[in-house]
Amino acid sequence: MNNLVHFYPNSEEFKFPVGGVAVNESVRFAFTFSRPSNPGEVLLSLTKDGESEVLYTMTFISEHEGVYRYGVSLEVTSRGLYFYHFLINTDDFKQVRIGADDDLNALYGKGGDWQLTVYEPSEGPDWIKGGIMYQILPDRFNIGGERRCTKSYAVYRDDWGALPEYRPDAGGKILNVDFFGGNIKGITKKLAYLRSLGVTCIYLNPIFEAHSNHKYDTGNYRMVDPDFGTAEDLKELITKADKKGIKILLDGVFSHTGDDSIYFNKYGSYDSTGAYQSQHSVYAPWYSFDEFPDKYKCWWNILILPEVNENDPGYTEYICGEDGILRYWTRMGLGGWRLDVADELPDRFLDRACAAVRKVRPDAMLLGEVWEDASNKSAYGVRRRYLQGGQLDSVTNYPFKEDILRFVSDGSAARLNNTIEHIINNYPKKTLDKLMNILGTHDTVRVLTALGDNGDVSGRDERAYAVLKDRSAAIGKLKLATVLQYTLPGVPCVYYGDEAGMEGFEDPFNRRCYPWGAADREVLRHYRKLGRIRTAEQDALAEGVYRNLVASDGVFAFRRSGKNSELTVIVNAGAQPFAYEDGGDCVDLITGKPFKGKVAPCTAVILKKAEAAAG
Repeated sequence: MNNLVHFYPNSEEFKFPVGGVAVNESVRFAFTFSRPSNPGEVLLSLTKDGESEVLYTMTFISEHEGVYRYGVSLEVTSRGLYFYHFLINTDDFKQVRIGADDDLNALYGKGGDWQLTVYEPSEGPDWIKGGIMYQILPDRFNIGGERRCTKSYAVYRDDWGALPEYRPDAGGKILNVDFFGGNIKGITKKLAYLRSLGVTCIYLNPIFEAHSNHKYDTGNYRMVDPDFGTAEDLKELITKADKKGIKILLDGVFSHTGDDSIYFNKYGSYDSTGAYQSQHSVYAPWYSFDEFPDKYKCWWNILILPEVNENDPGYTEYICGEDGILRYWTRMGLGGWRLDVADELPDRFLDRACAAVRKVRPDAMLLGEVWEDASNKSAYGVRRRYLQGGQLDSVTNYPFKEDILRFVSDGSAARLNNTIEHIINNYPKKTLDKLMNILGTHDTVRVLTALGDNGDVSGRDERAYAVLKDRSAAIGKLKLATVLQYTLPGVPCVYYGDEAGMEGFEDPFNRRCYPWGAADREVLRHYRKLGRIRTAEQDALAEGVYRNLVASDGVFAFRRSGKNSELTVIVNAGAQPFAYEDGGDCVDLITGKPFKGKVAPCTAVILKKAEAAAG
């Protein structure tokens, strides 16, 4: 009956406010229908996840030419995940159920219902809104000052930019112990460069002492890895970055440690009694052994990454306590934390982590690595409440990433539209505006590689040396994807080197060194242009309302409306020119030229009224 019913949860005409709502905040629902023509009673059915249905009587608002409009306002008094649909009881004792599957907007709901996320209001990092994030793998970004080489087992490379070692050793293990020398001072030296991109937040992959080059096998949470520098070097970076309007996020890897760590100490590298050495170690309760000492639970069955029990009181106190790791480093002036594999951090741990960080800095950011819709995700049999207050401010926005790349490659506009509308409906607005909008990370193929023809890449050796067959075509798609990344709700995050046109398949091919002096100038100019546009158009892009205009035939267009300005973004990934009649007297902010009414194939425009653009 979708031609007889209309309800669109992302329009204030039908639901206000759009998206998630705060506890005790008034939320208004309304919907229209033309049949049945004898409505006796109209109800809203609202069910909290795992609880019983509650019915609310809806009030008649109007009738015009046989189209009825009913509405209801209510306040939800407890946070949680809720699902709702509408019921019409007719005068002849029949009941009609109106759910998401009965409407044109089926993908906005779940299991026949629409979703409502209710959250507890909390403090958070408004400073991230409208900004630009930049992700850095420290060993591969830049060398600053005298290079430090402190590990006896390491292979210290002097061929910056060469292919990282990817072959397994004689025992079949990939060791990840080749180091190119990037460090914290090197990042500090490039702050002016990052500001030229419009960057307002740097997310650093792990910097704590660890055996590997990637540092996800933490050796000591209280030490900066000596190859990267010292705590004083980090403090200098934070201070100098702050003066340029840039905040620093550290990567917190708290679901596991390294086996070569002060806590586990499998190889006796540390002057401590680790859990591997003794069941009486102070660290022993952190870990789970099937057979002591060699059979223990480890992250994804990777033996060098023994898994920790985050709910162990001693471990939780060590990370989240008054003198714990989170407060220790946040006191240095951090902007916040990115929490690795947030799915594997229990709710109690996340609650404590958030409270610990907020105690030091109320506007600190807690960004969680979540690959799916974070509003309704279940992990390890538990429905997660990341976005319901007191846990995460933002998450890694993989849903946008996947469908942006798909759209610019094959024109799947409707799919991209459904994904965006779904997230807008399910997330609180305060989360939506802070989403980490990515196109590539250290865990994924480089965006340029993902968008191009790389030839035969069936084997690891082929992927190691793969080069795009038509680089120009891939760059064209990259430009379309980045326009979306920079203008959709959320905050774009650039993976170091993407702005320089770097290529690369999976780890470690996506972790080559930044090509200083050899960046692709065309790509770099494009990123800088988008950075300037984003910086200048804060009113529309930081918190502006999103409304889709077109999502068909390879064209995706939408509007971002702020309090005082409005932008229209049109991306044409199709094969035919797209005519846009409402673009009269507009300037394309990408070219700086008046808009002529058509968007050519494989082209994007960001339109602003000429008078406003001139002002």
